[in-house]
Amino acid sequence: MVSPNESVMKRLYRPRTERLIGGVCSGIGHYFDTDPNLIRIIWVVLTLLSIGVGVVAYLIAWLIIPEEEDERAEVISVT
Repeated sequence: MVSPNESVMKRLYRPRTERLIGGVCSGIGHYFDTDPNLIRIIWVVLTLLSIGVGVVAYLIAWLIIPEEEDERAEVISVT
């Protein structure tokens, strides 16, 4: 549990589950605590209104937003 004095920093990532194509809309939905399907609908509408600019933006976001870290991976520290 986090005390009131500590701040929790949210991370934007592409989840390994709950993805349709690259996980961009799902990651944005989780980051803003909204339904990823709402983000997908908004993305499609904006893509249709902007004559396809949303497709390019999606591909760029797919490259820039990191994928969710594997929960099974262990952190190894060398001292």
